[in-house]
Amino acid sequence: MEEIFGMITTVLTFIVDHAFSINILLAITIVFFERRDPKTIWTWLLVLYFIPVLGFLLYLLIGQDMRKSKMFKNKELEDVVQSAVLKQEQKVKNKRIFNDDGKLSRYHDLVMYNLAAAKSVYTDDNDVEIYTDGKEYFAHLYEAISTAKEFIHIQSYIIKNDELWQALEKLLYKKVKEGVQVRILYDSMGCRKMGKRDWERIQRKGIQVGEFFPAFFKRLHLRINYRNHRKIIVIDGTSAYVGGFNIGREYLGLDKKFGYWRDTHLRISGSAAVSLHVRFILDWNYATKQNLFENENLVHEFVPGQGKEGVQIITSGPDTQNQEIRDNYQKLIGKARDHVYIQTPYLVPDEIIVNEIKMAAYSGIDVKIMIPCKPDHPLVYWATYSYVGELIDAGVKCYTYDNGFLHAKGVMSDGLVCSYGTANMDVRSFALNFEVNATIYSQKTTSKLEKIFEEDLAYCTEITPEVYAKRSLAIRIKEQFSRMFSFIL
Repeated sequence: MEEIFGMITTVLTFIVDHAFSINILLAITIVFFERRDPKTIWTWLLVLYFIPVLGFLLYLLIGQDMRKSKMFKNKELEDVVQSAVLKQEQKVKNKRIFNDDGKLSRYHDLVMYNLAAAKSVYTDDNDVEIYTDGKEYFAHLYEAISTAKEFIHIQSYIIKNDELWQALEKLLYKKVKEGVQVRILYDSMGCRKMGKRDWERIQRKGIQVGEFFPAFFKRLHLRINYRNHRKIIVIDGTSAYVGGFNIGREYLGLDKKFGYWRDTHLRISGSAAVSLHVRFILDWNYATKQNLFENENLVHEFVPGQGKEGVQIITSGPDTQNQEIRDNYQKLIGKARDHVYIQTPYLVPDEIIVNEIKMAAYSGIDVKIMIPCKPDHPLVYWATYSYVGELIDAGVKCYTYDNGFLHAKGVMSDGLVCSYGTANMDVRSFALNFEVNATIYSQKTTSKLEKIFEEDLAYCTEITPEVYAKRSLAIRIKEQFSRMFSFIL
């Protein structure tokens, strides 16, 4: 142990002694070799200038640009996916993707974008169920898990060793004894409260475990800024879950700090469940160095679903060249002719989204945005509040949800198309986190989600220009300070 501390001391001493030279090299790297947003570049340059030693350490922990990295490149499905994409691209060009549905026809270019940029295949045999209450969602999930025959795959950003997880662990252990394969993939940073002994206990029960971006040394995370924020559960390949619910007692509304937890989670049955399963397998393969595509029991031919809803599963993260989920949000806002509803716990968008929202509002589109009334991350919350002020000046109607904590993440456009999943309306979800959303081309599901949004408004307080103008000096200072660092939060 003394040797380790000695090494750390030596490294820190070197950094302090050569801080100026290191800062110059980092500045050159950031400006000339990393394709970043100019605001992000200037933010990091200011950090390096004013706090050179701490700034260098912060850059190592949260500033590295992984967008050029080939570490996530997967060859297993490349040829198959490319073939399916090319076939669908031709179909979209021939205007046959929506079966001549006039209302959805204006979204052909969104389908095409997702095919070309995200390699996301469009499927129209899906059935979508919506869950907004944690108790209802987990009750349904337990029931679905209990019927599993082949495998249960769980990917979660947060898992806490509380009564919710203990009940789920007991059920999963029961399924293992029945011969069902169970795999759990967790994010190292998000699940830092789960100890090594907890995971060892889980593995002894026959549950396979994968850790995404494990700590470098004990709890030291060198890639702390890149988090796998995806929440995916796939059961037997026939149904899959995606949305905002992690695994912890607060999601049942049992945490006094947050109170009632208002979230949105989707259960998708149909071919889109295969897309979610592929995403899980790719993440699992990277984290564990295994190749589940070689397991025929997991990738058998899928029987088409019985539903009629169109879905594209969109994933994005620091391993992609584009910001696909951000671009989906942008197009849904820009294509609206009547209204756009947005729910997000964090509103720290980039300039593209801010301008798109403003343009919609200036054009007479009814834009409503719902955020929480209380923070779980203070800096992000006050940055959110600063953007609210800018948007209400453009005519956007912004509301705080007062009945507990709002964690739902999605955009709804004209009652026709929506995108819900794990991505917040912030630059972290757009560029730094590994996220997954379902873009749903369905008047049925989108209308249901919009009705839920309208029901939520009964528990909201509108932030009018008059209300916003009355905020205290302390809040104004918090806003400006938080917004200054919003691009690296």
